[in-house]
Amino acid sequence: MGCAMTDIKIKIGNKEFKNPIWMASGTFGYGKEFEDFLDIEKIGAIITKTVTLTAREGNKPPRIVETPAGLLNSIGLENKGADKFKEEMYSYLKKINTKIIISVAGGTGKEYEECVEKLSEKNFPDAFEINLSCPNVTHEGTKYQLIAQDPILTEKIIKMVKKKTKSVVIAKLTPNVTDVSEIARAVENGGADAVAMVNTYMGIAVCAEEQKAVLGNVVGGLSGPAIKPMALKAVRDAYKKIKIPIIGIGGIMRGMDVVEFMLCGATAVQVGTANFVNPDGYDLILKEFKDYLKRKNIKKLSSLVGKI
Repeated sequence: MGCAMTDIKIKIGNKEFKNPIWMASGTFGYGKEFEDFLDIEKIGAIITKTVTLTAREGNKPPRIVETPAGLLNSIGLENKGADKFKEEMYSYLKKINTKIIISVAGGTGKEYEECVEKLSEKNFPDAFEINLSCPNVTHEGTKYQLIAQDPILTEKIIKMVKKKTKSVVIAKLTPNVTDVSEIARAVENGGADAVAMVNTYMGIAVCAEEQKAVLGNVVGGLSGPAIKPMALKAVRDAYKKIKIPIIGIGGIMRGMDVVEFMLCGATAVQVGTANFVNPDGYDLILKEFKDYLKRKNIKKLSSLVGKI
């Protein structure tokens, strides 16, 4: 005998998402690039490549290198800036029948504020992901390398951004801290609707033959299956300390990975490196996730969240 289908819609802030499996920023372009590979309207949410107030050239090449079970990147937030992004991409993004989340970054709190203000329209986008944790850029106003390593500045920026938009605000955090749950609490105190974690772990790839670093920037951010056990721990640590929803990121390649993140406390997840390995892999991840829910006769997604 079959069981009733599980309702896989989720709510974050005042927005309802058709499913909890989203596409991570920087791994899915602006959606357009993947139209030939899959039906992008099946996706729970598309998070755009990060946009900054003014154009950025990014870091010097090489910028990407494969490592065992992972990918090391040092792109450096290359983009054309907020005005150009709005002019070139808004009409396209508004037509997609799924939730659109715009990732934004800045070197100062004021840059974040201005960028969000510039990109906010009445009913668009559905959310902003405030990227406080890119490991490949420098920031002002903090003694730390990353804004998301500074709980006071993190809280302040979230408060500033919240005043400038009606959209849902999600803060994206770095795992490169002593205690990520402390930063998650700062984000919650700042009024964020959710927290996305984790961004990449810092790493270096070395070429022994040439006796030098592979990446032009030397240091890059590690993503992919290699970081999943650590990302799961970060999600669980935060889940024990905060009440706002957590969006898990780190090495999600199959449907069971989605389940594991939920069991650790995630309400939703983002698929990243998997998009480079298998551009049409989303369908498989979603199918395996649904199959698991059916097999386990799970009626409510919330019953999975934080169960371990």
